[in-house]
Amino acid sequence: MHAFAELMNRLAFTSSRNAKLELMQAYFRATPDPDRGIALAALTDGLNLRLPFRRLVAELLEPHVDPVLYKLSRDYVGDTAETVSLLWPVHNTDAPVPSLSEIYETLQSLKRADAGPVLAGWMDALDANGRWALLKLVTGGLRIGVSARLAKTAIAQAFDHDVADVEEIWHSIELPYENLFAWLDGRADRPDPGDTPVFRPVMLAHPLEDGDLAKLAPAEWVTEWKWDGIRVQLAGNGQDLRLYSRTGDDISKAFPDIADAFLGFSGVADGELLVLRDGDIAPFNDLQQRLNRKTVSAAMVKDYPAHIRFYDLLFHHGDDLRALDFTARRKHLEDLLAVNEFSHASLSEVIEFKTFDELTVLRDGARDANIEGLMLKRIASPYLAGRPRGHWFKWKRDALTADCVVMYAQRGSGKRSSFYSDYTFGAWRTGEDGKDELVPVGKAYSGFTDAELKKLDKFVRDNTTDRFGPVRAVKPDLVFEVAFDAVQPSTRHKSGIAMRFPRIHRIRWDKPANEADHLDTLLTLVAQ
Repeated sequence: MHAFAELMNRLAFTSSRNAKLELMQAYFRATPDPDRGIALAALTDGLNLRLPFRRLVAELLEPHVDPVLYKLSRDYVGDTAETVSLLWPVHNTDAPVPSLSEIYETLQSLKRADAGPVLAGWMDALDANGRWALLKLVTGGLRIGVSARLAKTAIAQAFDHDVADVEEIWHSIELPYENLFAWLDGRADRPDPGDTPVFRPVMLAHPLEDGDLAKLAPAEWVTEWKWDGIRVQLAGNGQDLRLYSRTGDDISKAFPDIADAFLGFSGVADGELLVLRDGDIAPFNDLQQRLNRKTVSAAMVKDYPAHIRFYDLLFHHGDDLRALDFTARRKHLEDLLAVNEFSHASLSEVIEFKTFDELTVLRDGARDANIEGLMLKRIASPYLAGRPRGHWFKWKRDALTADCVVMYAQRGSGKRSSFYSDYTFGAWRTGEDGKDELVPVGKAYSGFTDAELKKLDKFVRDNTTDRFGPVRAVKPDLVFEVAFDAVQPSTRHKSGIAMRFPRIHRIRWDKPANEADHLDTLLTLVAQ
């Protein structure tokens, strides 16, 4: 456990991607099975050890720490695990430090009533850093700046393998991944997923930047619409069928109608998951109603009908098509959809064009059709894992912007736990009394530099008008120019709308708050 805690600590305070990779590589080479497999699962969010932690905290700390002191400390630190690990009383105990595998195996069978004493015993045996790592492990929220992809890249590079080869088999291996490390170490062959409907690494696009079009020959490229849903992968073996997100999360249970519609499908297909009504794509907010759910009701399936608009075909009846060029893969996909009348499927349209000027006009009008923009794909490109340069480009429509007033601020997490870095902002509307009032329209925590964050944090502290736990109400004097992709109706927000992908474009220190935008302006953008 000490080695894992040290790794966690160093990763949390290391900003360099390459330095994080080196730290993880050293750990995975030096740590034996099964502990390194448990660590890998923790770094890739694959442990699922989440306990009812908020209730446990009170039970654990009550005999040792005044609840008011804990609340004040938690508010200041901004992280529960860090607060508890620092407040926990030091005991001179000779209890052995648990290993990662011991912790995992114990928690697998632990009853709720026994969780508190077991956790307390482990924390007594650990130092502050070990306690912090243990609590992060148990709650599942590491927040140390390591994505699942980066962790997979680390184990691949640690043993001189390609990360695409690791991702190819990822969903066919199980904890504690001893067969994975046996292959990486050269002690066994690579695990074979066989005909299991597993996730395959997706091919991603680079944003089209200024000057890119001038380097491209139109005859070498095809174009498709960039639909406003989520990227998914459909995998089936003729009997079992799975629906995966672009990051490899199994979302099948949230979409039973998709499973029913594609019975008998054998292969792996790439596409966009949408909500489709009478042939029209519904706003992204409708799709969100079904995402991140373990189960869905029959009424929800009916009200938010799922649909896949297919882009590509990677496998079909056991044949790997990824080495073929776009045209050949497209022909296989067209044949598949022509023979099988899948009720929840359609083929993404290929747009005919001769010059990029024609595409510019289409892209500029994409918002009116509720489309994100365009995709440019090189005809000669095979289907390659990751984000290879020069093969696929995404050309999104320009972002919308609005001037909004900061209303609330909340501390961030990790390195930002001491700064007010999460901001809720609003637009003006005329209240029932005829006076202007602010109503929230969005929340953002990105788009500013570290220097700007310090200045924003000082503004929040100097202009706090009220406190609501970790949230501060702020004097309505600061304007953000907010960039966002769309505006959607929302019954959960007092304003009746919600921004999609809001981010802070500029901090308008110079602009009076009463000159910020009114809600009526944003309402005109709904469903555009």
